[in-house]
Amino acid sequence: MTTQRRDHLGRSRVVITGMGALTPLGLNVEDTWQGLLAGRSGIDRITMVDLSECTCQIGGEVRGFNARDYLDSKVARRMTRFSQLATVSAQMALEDAALTLTAEEKEDAGVVIGTAIGGAFVETEAVIPQLKTHGFRRISPFHLIAAPPNMASFHIAETTGFRGYNSTVVTACAAGAQAMGDAAELIRHGRAEVLLSGGSEATLSSMPFASFAVMKALSTRNDEPSAASRPFDAGRDGFVMSEGAAVFVLERLEHALTRGARIYAEVVGCAANSDGYHAIAPNPEPTGAIKAMRQALADAGLGPEAVDTINAHGTSTPLGDVAETKAIKAVFGDGAYNVPVSANKSMFGHALGAGGALELLACVLTIRDNQIPPTINLDQPDPECDLDYVPHHARAARVDVVLKNSFGMGSQNACVVLRRYP
Repeated sequence: MTTQRRDHLGRSRVVITGMGALTPLGLNVEDTWQGLLAGRSGIDRITMVDLSECTCQIGGEVRGFNARDYLDSKVARRMTRFSQLATVSAQMALEDAALTLTAEEKEDAGVVIGTAIGGAFVETEAVIPQLKTHGFRRISPFHLIAAPPNMASFHIAETTGFRGYNSTVVTACAAGAQAMGDAAELIRHGRAEVLLSGGSEATLSSMPFASFAVMKALSTRNDEPSAASRPFDAGRDGFVMSEGAAVFVLERLEHALTRGARIYAEVVGCAANSDGYHAIAPNPEPTGAIKAMRQALADAGLGPEAVDTINAHGTSTPLGDVAETKAIKAVFGDGAYNVPVSANKSMFGHALGAGGALELLACVLTIRDNQIPPTINLDQPDPECDLDYVPHHARAARVDVVLKNSFGMGSQNACVVLRRYP
């Protein structure tokens, strides 16, 4: 039997053939995955910045990462941390995919990375004391060129030689998932054969902590860091900020088959939109989230009944978790109670623009291993959050289709549907 090379709408099919990641649970894909399956929290007291005066002093750091272990020291020095995480993850993904391209092939290979903030806060906080102490003439020009959100995509292209389409998605906490959706669309329509896509964030600095703390958006459970991120639990008191990166090799199916690539999963559906509701608060009537889920499933040519598990946005905020639960019920109807919903931020924390990418990593591995990661810290479910959130322990189950939700500040919504490749 020959493989069907086109999807239900006649478009090129898109598959995932490589993955790389640096997360609060590990410095590679497999360590991260084992941490998720074990229900291990990556949250602890922050060491990268002095938060002694902040109401929140905890977060998810990528501990033990030194860019010079992976990159030439001169190259690493010119990058801010979010670019380092992204570039190293991209290199890991290419190695995992066993993908080697000629110079000519690299002309049609590109990069699409999502981030919420990039290096802006980290670099700004580093340069201000230097300005005050040494004045304008002693500032390194590398502060400016390291800060913009597009620099991770640039550095990946620079180090890999990928000279095709290059873009950065900056849609807050939806960025990582939307980047994969955008990359899949480019391949579907013949704009690229191979794309590196994912998300990166490294903004554990004073200003984001102070701002989110003033909003009362962050958990203040400083004495119990590992129990602080608790999506859908009645005792949740805010999200826990983290950092990390996950990058994927996406290929046109024919390209992957021709080179005999191992295929992890297929990207079959994606959608993105905006509620236009509020800069911070989720829409209590989550029309945008509902629409995004429905559109992603329609794009995949699947109905809700085909979904084996949902990877939730699940931020551990009082309003957000209720809104997402409402949206799932609206899309799945009575069937919502039969679909396991996993919230990885209970272990990762919230890596902002990288969050969707880290969680897509879990989606791919859920399909590979037929294991659904747990939602930890779900000790007393919120009565308004009454679905099956896979509490405490991973669950063995046949998983062929995963729906991934990512919702961000500015009423941004993105959903991706992954399917097992037969």
